[in-house]
Amino acid sequence: MIKSSSKNGDQNLIRTFFFWIFFLIVISVSLFGISAQILESSDIIERASSPLTESTIIYSADGTILGIIHAGEKRISVPLSQISPYLIKAVIASEDNDFFNHKGISLKSMARATLVNITKGKVVQGGSTITQQLARTLFLSTEKSLRRKLTEAYYALELERKYTKEEILEMYLNQVYWGHNTYGADAASQLYFGKHAKDLTLSQAAMMAGILGAPEIYSPYKDFSLAATRRDIVIDKMLKLGMINEKQALDAKKEKISITMTKVNKYKFNAPYFTNYIINQLVQKYGRDVVYKGGLRVYTTLLMPYQKIAETVITKYISEEGKKYNFSQAALVCMDPKTGFVLAMVGGFDFDKSEFNRAVQAKRSPGSSFKPFIYCTAMEQRISPGEIIKDSPITFDVFPSKDHPNGKWSPKNFDRKFRGNVTLKYALENSLNIPAIKLLQRVGVENVINMARRMGIVSDLSPTLSLALGTSDVSLLEMVSAFQTFANEGKKADIISITKVTDKNGKILEENKPNISQVVDPDTIAMTVLMMEGVIQSGTGVKAKLSRPAAAKTGTSDNFKDAWFIGFVPQIVTGVWVGNDNNTRMRGVAEVGVCPRIWKNFMSQVLINIPVEDFPKPQNYVVMDICLDSGLKPSQYCPKKRIVKGYFWADKAPTKTCQYHLPKAEEQKETPPVTIEENSTTSENQEYKKETF
Repeated sequence: MIKSSSKNGDQNLIRTFFFWIFFLIVISVSLFGISAQILESSDIIERASSPLTESTIIYSADGTILGIIHAGEKRISVPLSQISPYLIKAVIASEDNDFFNHKGISLKSMARATLVNITKGKVVQGGSTITQQLARTLFLSTEKSLRRKLTEAYYALELERKYTKEEILEMYLNQVYWGHNTYGADAASQLYFGKHAKDLTLSQAAMMAGILGAPEIYSPYKDFSLAATRRDIVIDKMLKLGMINEKQALDAKKEKISITMTKVNKYKFNAPYFTNYIINQLVQKYGRDVVYKGGLRVYTTLLMPYQKIAETVITKYISEEGKKYNFSQAALVCMDPKTGFVLAMVGGFDFDKSEFNRAVQAKRSPGSSFKPFIYCTAMEQRISPGEIIKDSPITFDVFPSKDHPNGKWSPKNFDRKFRGNVTLKYALENSLNIPAIKLLQRVGVENVINMARRMGIVSDLSPTLSLALGTSDVSLLEMVSAFQTFANEGKKADIISITKVTDKNGKILEENKPNISQVVDPDTIAMTVLMMEGVIQSGTGVKAKLSRPAAAKTGTSDNFKDAWFIGFVPQIVTGVWVGNDNNTRMRGVAEVGVCPRIWKNFMSQVLINIPVEDFPKPQNYVVMDICLDSGLKPSQYCPKKRIVKGYFWADKAPTKTCQYHLPKAEEQKETPPVTIEENSTTSENQEYKKETF
């Protein structure tokens, strides 16, 4: 037995001797073989400090990260000072506890790994220092071979010669892979814990360090229990190395860790429709490579509290009332009329199923929501809201088409009823089509188009009388933008969704400030808004009534394919659209049944902390009773049911008394010619004179 033991000992000594001989020979041969490659790449180490491919980060106005944009690799670079000391210590304890003592490589670790690899007959163990891992990440492939290992060692020595330990550690922590397509400590911290690397607790830092050995295996998303076990192992190492004390170790192990429940295989944005809208703007201006690899920092106008309310409200109404009214999509845009800032945007029901942004990309018929531009043009021409217009049948000669095969167009009101004489204010409040068409005919189609353009409508507008019915397609965003001018006393604010863009070092590349211009006279706007307040107070938008001054306009396109509601208070403008992508007809009256309630639900919540303001009133206007049959001051003989309040420019107010209603003994006179004559068919394409009204 003794001889056998002695013999085995001799064999072990011989095996060890030949191993070291073999090890030295292999190193010598390998170094000779790669020396030419090294000499030819003498400047390769300079690449270590070259700019990294880095993710672009998009922020909301209140600092929430809306999206991290990257080309395959999600990476955020931060200085070492912005990384938790706990994470730095945990990584050193886990990956290379001799980091601050060696010169880039550890011969002891390499020899141990080589012996294991020879014994196993293949490469199964690394033994790389943090510097070697950085060298491999920066310069080499992940091939497991002795040649690559020796090249890695050489580059590690060169890195140590050129950079300080702190610089190497910073580069490593910004380069290392942490799983789920995420590189760098800060990006990984946000992925797993929803916070920056500087804010990690000891327990979180230890878990992240434990992931490094095999990110796709140790990820808490894959196996939280295994990740927690790895965390405890790292904590024990830190305790053994004197990096933390026993109480810290115990508390860290007891800490309950919650990981962010984010989809890790398919990155999900906050406010996805808005964020995608921002990305499209960035790509158009800076190019795809800069956006996806350049590490831009993008600061937007979106307010996350508003956005969350908007998303919740849209989801609620589609889920609860979509079947009732037969609509499957909705969109909402909220803006600040004083600045043009987009505060909230929802472009559809489910971004994961459809990225098409119905707030921006969809062009739909606005229906009657276009009518305020006609009435505003009339106010600009000093036509008063109290003027009388006849709501009665009328026919126009048009070019023959599928819809008008006989070349005749006889428009009708929404309810297919006619009300006779009405004021312009009443016609707008109740969204009557015939008066709107006649008013458009009077003020001039081109003048209305010019008004819409000044206020912010950019889509093509058909120069025909059907414009009064909103037959020219527009986007929700441009309609809300145009309605800002109503809320802001005739001042147009350009749409702004990005306030600032910087590079990753903070250099400003773009900065956008409000661009405001007076495009309509304040009095004209004030008189128009006075009429639009009636839409909510007693008209088609009554279900949107708030406990504060507000104005709006409803809209429904032909065959009930689209329903709109665009309303505002002096501080906020919000527009809502509902419908179907396939243009399926909706059931019921979604224009007045759904959209106003969506708007009210959203606005009631966002206005809680915003003070009540009233709209400015027009200068030099009067309110007086008038007779609907004559448009004049009522006499004592005018029936009470025919007397209404009329709003007039002071110099346009009626001065004469009604002569239509007389005592029974006297013959009743004919109605004065204050309304349109309609005994003959008219041509839509002819030029009309004011005398026809």
